[in-house]
Amino acid sequence: MRDDHEERATMVERQIRARGISDAAVLAAMSKVPRHLFVQFAGRNHAYEDRPLPIGFGQTISQPYIVALICEALKIEPGSRVLDVGTGSGYAAAVMVEMGAKVIGIDRKPELAEFAKTNLIRAGYPTVEIHCGDGTLGYPQAAPFNAIMVAAGSPALPGTLQKQLTIGGRLVIPIGPSRHHQHLLRITRQSETDFSSETLGDVTFVPLIGEEGWEGIS
Repeated sequence: MRDDHEERATMVERQIRARGISDAAVLAAMSKVPRHLFVQFAGRNHAYEDRPLPIGFGQTISQPYIVALICEALKIEPGSRVLDVGTGSGYAAAVMVEMGAKVIGIDRKPELAEFAKTNLIRAGYPTVEIHCGDGTLGYPQAAPFNAIMVAAGSPALPGTLQKQLTIGGRLVIPIGPSRHHQHLLRITRQSETDFSSETLGDVTFVPLIGEEGWEGIS
């Protein structure tokens, strides 16, 4: 079995802590999760580099720094209920479990949902629920959520996801009119009807496909 402890430690120190991520829970979680188990076999030698990697079916696993940035912005605490939209290979879900969250993942591609389930079980995170469906509509059966992570870019803010936040809950999502460039936003629910918004930086994510995203784009 691969011993990646040193690679993970280097990734956290050079790519994450050195770039301003200071949340101790995020740093600890990313020091523990074996990222190489969440990428395709051909990409495992690059698993701890700070870049996205293909995971098949036209999707990617986000670079470690971006995962850390989003997890820190979500302010996850032990016991937090989190929805992971566009769960992909399951890596971010595993990081959030290490932070103490109860995570539900959703992906529109059944092949990726199965890939995530397999990866999470193999890596030691069998408690994550993975569902196949339209992530732009969230997962109302388990709402409300303390935090929602969206790992794909949307042309506009999905109103349904906002409504599935608890009061004080946070949604982090890439938003932009281009399928190739977005602004990463943190939306915080202040009350039943009021939401605040902060920009966390420029990012590039694959398109968020669904009824309240890029409808009809394959």
